[in-house]
Amino acid sequence: MIMDIASIFKLQKDFFNSHQTKDIDFRKDMLVKLKHILKTNEDQLYDAIYKDFRKGKFETFLTELNLVYNEIDFFLKNLKKLSKPKKVKTALNLQPGKSYIHYDPLGVTLVIGAWNYPYQLTLSPVVSAIAAGNTCMIKPSELPENTMHLLADLINTNFSSNYLHVVRGGVPETGELLKLRFDKIFFTGSPKVGKIVYEAAAKNLVPVTLELGGKSPAIVTETADLDVAVKRLVWGKFLNGGQTCIAPDYLLVAESVKPKFLQLITEKLQEIDYSDGAEHYTSIINKRNFDRILGLVDQSKVIYGGNFNAESLYIEPVIMDHVGWEDPVMQEEIFGPVLPVITYSNYDDVLNKIIEGEKPLAAYLFSNNEEEKDKLLKLVSFGGGCINDTLMHITNDYLPFGGVGNSGIGNYHGEFGFLTFSHQKSVIEKTTWGEPDWKYPPYTDKKMHWLKKVL
Repeated sequence: MIMDIASIFKLQKDFFNSHQTKDIDFRKDMLVKLKHILKTNEDQLYDAIYKDFRKGKFETFLTELNLVYNEIDFFLKNLKKLSKPKKVKTALNLQPGKSYIHYDPLGVTLVIGAWNYPYQLTLSPVVSAIAAGNTCMIKPSELPENTMHLLADLINTNFSSNYLHVVRGGVPETGELLKLRFDKIFFTGSPKVGKIVYEAAAKNLVPVTLELGGKSPAIVTETADLDVAVKRLVWGKFLNGGQTCIAPDYLLVAESVKPKFLQLITEKLQEIDYSDGAEHYTSIINKRNFDRILGLVDQSKVIYGGNFNAESLYIEPVIMDHVGWEDPVMQEEIFGPVLPVITYSNYDDVLNKIIEGEKPLAAYLFSNNEEEKDKLLKLVSFGGGCINDTLMHITNDYLPFGGVGNSGIGNYHGEFGFLTFSHQKSVIEKTTWGEPDWKYPPYTDKKMHWLKKVL
């Protein structure tokens, strides 16, 4: 397959230069076709992801396919409006004339997907690339092997390789792709691999969007509705077996409410079936990640959970108490079903501690105090987040999704995805009459006088 990558890239370059992808009806037809392929093969999609890490149908639809369908529907409804040149104000010194922003597709794009949501995090950026009028080479993660092969089968047999093509394989194939001079690279994954992608892209001056991760905090203040906080935190943390880039990574709980909070979260975990093999609870993707997650657990600090099964790669939800900032579990993104709890007594101190670290991909605050909300939003830089909820900001097509600093570069979803895969071309259209001659030689004091007045 490595030998074919360059030739497929050339085919896509030639097809893009034929200008067929710029046609709005063509883009919409391709989006309709993609949605039809996915819907027709939903059962296969469910089977493949279950084989990879026991992800059930309901969760797969809710967190993967549903979001892709919604993204497609957004563009089918709004693409004509988004693609239309946008008229903007024209400065006095440019009169008489008009100013526009034209939205050009970038060209041949590369989307490198992530393993934890192999459908959503691979196909959603592809949808944006299609909507913006590009061709796309697609590299799903090889870790969920069954979903990788199924995506390749579905796309490569239904679309021409000169338009969309899925590349199978692992690190060698990704390395070959990164040598090519794409017009855009979109990567979802860890900061560590993101740096490799960024460095490779820089050699060819290829623009890059990086959707990365980090330790996303969740704060529970003394004004929080604890029942609501527990319900939404448990769902957001242990969805997909904790393998979610925007999952609450650790909890900061006010000292005055921590005893009640820990009681409620323990009761909630006992109430929900998180047993080995439960349909709504996903296994860990592989043995390497399984061992890494367990290595972060300090058994002396576990107050709930901790059972595991190496054969099925099952880790029961774990709550750790009396955790300090220097503990091993606080030194890296957990990306698994382990929730450390840090106690705080001063809200301002805890915000300063977050600010000292890398900018997180997400942040969550459970509070009914307006001053606490304002302080978080004004003082702490993070990609996106929720107040009194978790994860749900990712579901709104009218919000940009992306990181900041170490958690990512750029964003997408809805209009923001369209802009990510487009070039905003600036155009001034002037009349052929009525232009003053002050900008043309010979320059005089009188012209300088009017120049200063106009400019």
